[in-house]
Amino acid sequence: MKNKPIQYFNKEYIERCRGLTPDQILEFLENFQKLMFGTAEKCQLISLKIEPSLLKAFKFKSKLSGVAYQTQIKKVMKDWVEN
Repeated sequence: MKNKPIQYFNKEYIERCRGLTPDQILEFLENFQKLMFGTAEKCQLISLKIEPSLLKAFKFKSKLSGVAYQTQIKKVMKDWVEN
C-alpha cells in the first residue's frame, strides 16, 4: 500500500480557501489530478521576472547539484503544490 502524505494547513490558508468559488475549487482539483496521475503534458513557456542575484545564486546551486536550473524550478513548484 502506498503511503499518502498528510497535509497540515494553517488558519490563514483555510480562511483563504473558504473564499474560493466552486469553479475555482474544481479547476484546482482537476489540475492537481492531472499533475499527480495524468500523462506528461507539453510544457508551457512562461515569462518570469526574478532579481538577477537570486537567479545567479539559483543557477549556481543547481549546477552544483548537477540539475539544470529550469528542471529545479519545476521541481520546486511541484513540491510546493504537492505539500
